[in-house]
Formats: sequence, structure tokens, C-alpha cells
Amino acid sequence: MEYISTSALANELDIKSSDLFDKLKTLGWIYRKNDKWVLTDLGKQKGGQTRNNPKFGEYIVWPENLSIDNGQQKDKPKLLNATAIGKHFDISSQRLNLILSELGWIKKDIAGWQVTKLGKNLGGRQFEHETSGGTYVLWPDNILNNKNLTSVFKDTSPVPESHMIHGDKEPAKTTTDNFREKFPATFRTKDGHMVRSRAEVIIDNALYDYKLAHAYERKLPIEEDLYSDFFIPTENVYIEFWGMEDDPKYAERKKVKLEIYKKYDFKLIELNDTDISNLDDYLPKKLLKFNIKVY
Repeated sequence: MEYISTSALANELDIKSSDLFDKLKTLGWIYRKNDKWVLTDLGKQKGGQTRNNPKFGEYIVWPENLSIDNGQQKDKPKLLNATAIGKHFDISSQRLNLILSELGWIKKDIAGWQVTKLGKNLGGRQFEHETSGGTYVLWPDNILNNKNLTSVFKDTSPVPESHMIHGDKEPAKTTTDNFREKFPATFRTKDGHMVRSRAEVIIDNALYDYKLAHAYERKLPIEEDLYSDFFIPTENVYIEFWGMEDDPKYAERKKVKLEIYKKYDFKLIELNDTDISNLDDYLPKKLLKFNIKVY
């Protein structure tokens, strides 16, 4: 059985740590002595234990499946770490975490990985190593069937060089929606991408000149069928160019896309025609807001 700290249990229960400490005190499972929380006999009966950390001293841990409503342990979905998920897909845990990061489910922390808003929506739970203090994320076992994750491993067919992502080997997206039928990708960029407008040529060439690995028309890692104009995987930053805002249908499409970016808390850079005319002035500043320095 795995035991977690009170703070980690609060995260599991989706409540504030201070509220959980108050609740446990009210239940009579812990009490305050000087500046430390102490486990009571009742708390021990409910499964609480004390642990000692060389750096932080003594602290209390609880069974990770503890219910504070009745003090009983409840059945919970099995949680998998990156090693177990990586083994399922026959890759290393390091490679798996990079994939989860690119999907936007986790992001790099000072010492480990931090679950994102999107990752939490999928059931991801963040924990802290008792000794090192580093952070890691566990996932429900149904994550193995998530279509966005499994799709990463499905497409192994050869891809024409003109459709390769600069600095990567993944295929650009294809679609048959009306917008892309109306505006086919006929403009070639420096790195071989085929894009749909001269403005997109300028953006793609700028990213290439900045030596930034990037994708063109990358599907967002969500259930909705939505694609970004550009994607920078190192920082999980999406770029959208709004070039036809006077068109009512296009404006409505823009509104829907922005709502989805906001819903999942994705990092987004927006560009318009004014930015394109002086892109080397505007784009580096927008990239710098996401810690991407090009000069």
C-alpha cells in the first residue's frame, strides 16, 4: 500500500491543504503541538503513520485511498507511473514524459514534472518524493487507451520529406474540412513545409531562421478536432495567424478556437496582418513571454 503526505492527500481530494489539516484536527486524528502536527491514536487507527525526512523532519502520511468522510479506505482506479506506461508502449520513462509534455499534460518543474490543467482533467495526479522532494505524476490506467496518446504510436508509415516537421520526424496533419479545401497548401517554405498563404510562409521561415523546431498544422491533444497553425514543442507553445478576420465565418471559427485554447489553458501566440509586416519586431517579443529567446 502506498502512503502519501497530508498535502498530497489534499491534492488527491482536490481541497486546500489548510482545510484538510483543519478537518483532520476536527476528526481528532491529529493535533497541534508547538509548531508541528502530531498523529493521535485515532489517527493511527485510521491508517496514519509518521515518517522522518532528514531535511524536513517528522511528518504524517496516510493511505493514498483514504476517505476522510468515514475514515475507511476506498477502492480507487489503479495509478500508473511513467515507467509502467512507457513499458506498455515499449519506450523509456524519459521518452514517455517528453511525449506527455508535448501533449500538454505535464510540464517541467524545478525537480521533476508538474501536472497541467489538461492533465488533471485526464486524471493525472501530482505527487512529491518523500526523500528528494522532486515531483512526479501518476495516471489512471485508462490513460493507456487515450486516443491522443495512442495516436502518437500508431502512425509509422513513411512521410514525404516536404511534410516533415523541422527538427522532428512526425507528419504534418491532413484534413478535408472546407477551409483547407478552399485554401490548399501550395506555398513552400525554407524547410520544406507546404503552407496555405504568403503570411504563413513568412512565419514558418522566421521560425526556421530562429532555429526553432516547429510543426505546421499540429492537432491539439484534446478530444475536439482542432489544429493549430504552428506548434513549438520545446515549450508547448501554439501560434495562430488570423488573416481573414473581416470574413464572418472566419471570425466565428476564430472565436471557437480561442475558446478552446482558453478552456485547456494552452500557451498561445496570436499574429495578425500588422504583425506580419514587421514580424522580426513582434514575434521575438511574443516568444520571449514564453521563455523562448531567439536573439
